[in-house]
Amino acid sequence: MLTDRIALRQRLDKATDHLETPVAAVDLVAFDGNAAELTRRAAGKPIRVASKSVRCRALLERVLARPGWRGVMSYTLPEAIWLVRAGVTDDVLVAYPTADRTALRELAADPSLAASIAIMVDHPSQLDLIDQTSAPGSRSPIRLCIDVDASWKPAGPLHVGVRRSPVHSAAQAGTLARKIAARQGFKLVGVMSYEAHIAGVGDDPPGRALRARAIRLMQKTALPELLSRRGAAVDAIRQHADLEFVNGGGTGSVAATSADPSVTEVTAGSGLYGPTLFDSYRNWKPAPAAFFALSVVRRPAPRIATVLGGGWIASGPPEASRLPTPYLPEGLKFKSDEGAGEVQTPLLGTVADGLRPGDRVWFRHAKAGELCERVNHVQLIDGDTATPAPTYRGEGHAFLG
Repeated sequence: MLTDRIALRQRLDKATDHLETPVAAVDLVAFDGNAAELTRRAAGKPIRVASKSVRCRALLERVLARPGWRGVMSYTLPEAIWLVRAGVTDDVLVAYPTADRTALRELAADPSLAASIAIMVDHPSQLDLIDQTSAPGSRSPIRLCIDVDASWKPAGPLHVGVRRSPVHSAAQAGTLARKIAARQGFKLVGVMSYEAHIAGVGDDPPGRALRARAIRLMQKTALPELLSRRGAAVDAIRQHADLEFVNGGGTGSVAATSADPSVTEVTAGSGLYGPTLFDSYRNWKPAPAAFFALSVVRRPAPRIATVLGGGWIASGPPEASRLPTPYLPEGLKFKSDEGAGEVQTPLLGTVADGLRPGDRVWFRHAKAGELCERVNHVQLIDGDTATPAPTYRGEGHAFLG
């Protein structure tokens, strides 16, 4: 393993030596290997790629060209429109409800967009908002997907999972489907039910044995309840609509979600890059594929090397797991009272004594696509050569900015 890390560092350094830092890179061997493993774990069910976890058109197109991958799950409607117009895909599911009136008008006015994009809803008031932007009788039908809450509610007010949709029970799902079916200008085509407490929570957090056992018990208990309730919700919705797809899962649950007979497709994205949050999963750890390099600029003391920049913190709860991880060379760690700084980051370890100004330290981001919000290009590493590919940011898009 150490030899592999040394060889990887040498390859990344050689491929990007002509570039100034910060520089982001994606190792295509690891990226393709992760894509193949996700396909295997999906056991024949198609995988919809989560664009939020990739945020680079070239890499979205690369994975969509592989067998077993079909369609995109986008995170905003303007992004979905851009991806369709750019020819990346003609099958987009927008994962979150939208209140973007301009994008809704554009969607309603273009039959090709309306036929290619499905948007998320979980309440009739969202239909009212759409009708305010375009009259139901004067537009192509807006394709809809119901978000069925997958969280676990074992007793009373206890809630395990993220706060997403208010549609939790099969009865609630059927009621919303009936109301959609009664409205002009809409077509209910899909269901999504994302089990964040299973797909998005690692069951092997380092150094936290008690928490690991609690997470495993929770997931073991919550999964059967979800399978039963999701199946009942899908059955209730099918009484009012001919569904084209039932979507579930994420990188952390591809195999388990694919085994659910009510699910017709799964979603994955983070597993392509292999960020550090997925190091805490027992069932599968994707190979690290995405990295960023910063340059050493000073040596303030023995066993300390300081790089320029570094504060590329991931979203989520403010805890150490959201920090980037110094990865190459192996053996560096943050100074506890400074962490990852916006302008400079001191790194500690005996290996720091071998670093000099101009040397590079390669980091891994805690989350996947957020890396691309920091750079205009990612370097696609093939062997020891690098080819630049623009990120969303590099193409002038900040869909949540």
